[in-house]
Amino acid sequence: MMKKRFFVSILAGMMTLVAAAQISTTLSPYSQFGLGVLSDQSLGFNRAMGGVAYGLRSGKFVNMKNPASYSSVDSLTMLFDLGVVGQISNFKEGNKSLNTKTGNFDYAVASFRLLPHVGVAAGVVPFSNIGYSYYSSQNIGTSTTVSKEKHTGDGGISQAFFGAGWELAKGFSVGFNLSYFWGKYTKSINVSSSDSYVNQVSRDYSASMSSYKFDLGAQWQHMVSKYDLLTLGVTASIGHRLNGDAEFKTTSTNSMTSATSSTLITVEDAFSIPTTFGIGASILHKNSLTAAIDYTYQHWSNIDYPTFDKTTYEMTSGYYKNRHQVAAGVDWLPNPVGRKFLELVHYRMGVSYATPYYNIGSNNGPSELAVSAGFGIPLYNAWNNRSTLNISAQWVRFAAPNSIKENTFRVTIGLTFNERWFAKWKVD
Repeated sequence: MMKKRFFVSILAGMMTLVAAAQISTTLSPYSQFGLGVLSDQSLGFNRAMGGVAYGLRSGKFVNMKNPASYSSVDSLTMLFDLGVVGQISNFKEGNKSLNTKTGNFDYAVASFRLLPHVGVAAGVVPFSNIGYSYYSSQNIGTSTTVSKEKHTGDGGISQAFFGAGWELAKGFSVGFNLSYFWGKYTKSINVSSSDSYVNQVSRDYSASMSSYKFDLGAQWQHMVSKYDLLTLGVTASIGHRLNGDAEFKTTSTNSMTSATSSTLITVEDAFSIPTTFGIGASILHKNSLTAAIDYTYQHWSNIDYPTFDKTTYEMTSGYYKNRHQVAAGVDWLPNPVGRKFLELVHYRMGVSYATPYYNIGSNNGPSELAVSAGFGIPLYNAWNNRSTLNISAQWVRFAAPNSIKENTFRVTIGLTFNERWFAKWKVD
């Protein structure tokens, strides 16, 4: 009972901490489309491995991407994982280039064993981010009048989850995550003209949503040789509509008299998340070298999205497209029983590639290529040697046909507290 009360208190604290830090971690113009830039939801231990997770299983980290892994947590252990992220981005279009910097608190998760063969986990992680600000201009027809547009947006979607994993039989586990989904965004386009006789127009898009998300997972382990442990993992997430309306407001301001008129259109229940499937595998060689690969499929193509076509604001089909992602990564621990510091550091690297989940007009949206590397550094003190400082660096490239090229260098610092809080101490 004390474990449960303590765990609930920790979860409430994490939600408060992350809610207070709900500042977008992106300045990408691509975040104006769809639900924004999707988070891969990797944590400190696997972000440097390209985000692979479905076939990873260990009692030393919280693997929320496959809840079946929760059953591996040690009965004496309480795991906490906290992460912060900072990034520098370069945007290039033609001969124009712009650099930006952002940073924020990223995630907070925790896990412990509840019953024999049953582990639980909870936390708060981002699902998507929206944040951008840029200008565009063009001449109106063949005249010298210039129309200037300012595009701004902010917001995103977060999820607080609780999950459990159960080892049904030796080597086979199942699990689930139940998440509370919430978020909001504002997107605005302000149109002005160099001609003082032309009205100024603003188009404001806004939404607020709250719903649930349900994920299932399974893992199977088998020794394929004396030194090699194979782990296979699968996940599934149920797609459904979110409880959120989309609002579109048009405001026209007379440049001469400053008189304004506005129109508000509301589209009810306008947003959905897709059905998602994941499959992955890992091989652990001599408790030292881990190699893993994942594939993720998101079925977006059957989901409509609210758009404005210059005359009306309504749900539109064909906006989204199915998304595929492949990731691979390795983790090398030189000597699991070594005494030298460098022998106990985890050396990681990975790569991932994802296709776009939306179209930009008649063109594909941006594909995403990421290359990553990092370290898992053990932390020592007089009574604990199991906590880890995870540092990862990522280079991420977003590119769409005939559009902006975006290159981001991202650094994530995650601290995994692996504490023996539930051990019973004896005094002689």
